[in-house]
Amino acid sequence: MIITLSGRPGSGKSSVAKALAKKLGYKFYKAGEIRRKYASERGLTLAELNKEAEDDPASDKLVDDYMRSMTKKEDDLVIDALLGFYFFPGSIKIFLDADVKVRAKRILERENFEERPANLKEAIRLIENREAGDAARFEKLYGVNHLDPNHFDLTIDTTNNTVENTVEQTVNLIYRFVMNRMKR
Repeated sequence: MIITLSGRPGSGKSSVAKALAKKLGYKFYKAGEIRRKYASERGLTLAELNKEAEDDPASDKLVDDYMRSMTKKEDDLVIDALLGFYFFPGSIKIFLDADVKVRAKRILERENFEERPANLKEAIRLIENREAGDAARFEKLYGVNHLDPNHFDLTIDTTNNTVENTVEQTVNLIYRFVMNRMKR
C-alpha cells in the first residue's frame, strides 16, 4: 500500500509522514529532499531552483521520474510529495493544512529552513511566493491544482495543534483512517 501526504508549507506533512511510516513499518520518501539535493549540487537554494523550474521543468521531471521508479521496486511506502496524489492515483491521499500565520510561525522556528525569514511577515511572504510558484508550475506542467481538496481522501487542519501534537494526533488519525480503508 502507498500513502501519499501533501500539504501546505509548515502544515506538518514531513514530520507526520516520517512518523506515520515508522508506525506502519513502511519506507519513507520525501520528494522535496530530491529537489533540495539537486539544488545543492547546483549551488542553488530550493527557492532559486523552484524559480528556475518555472521556465525549465528539468528539476521537476527528475523528481517525477524518481517517484515513478519507486513503486516499480517497492510497496508499503509513505511518500511526502506535493504531487503524490497525482503520481500515485491508487494511493491513500492525505492533505495537511493550517492557517498561514501558524505555518509561518512554525517555519520561523525551524532550524533547517533554507531561507531564514527575519520575521513573521517575511515568513508569510515566503510561503505565499512558494505556493504561487508551485501552483503555476504544476498547472503548466500537469494541468493540476495541487491544493484542490477534491484530490484527497482525507484533509486534516493542524492549525490548533503544537508541532508535537500535530505529529502525534495526526499520525493516529491517519493510522485509524488507513486501517479502516484496509478493512474494506
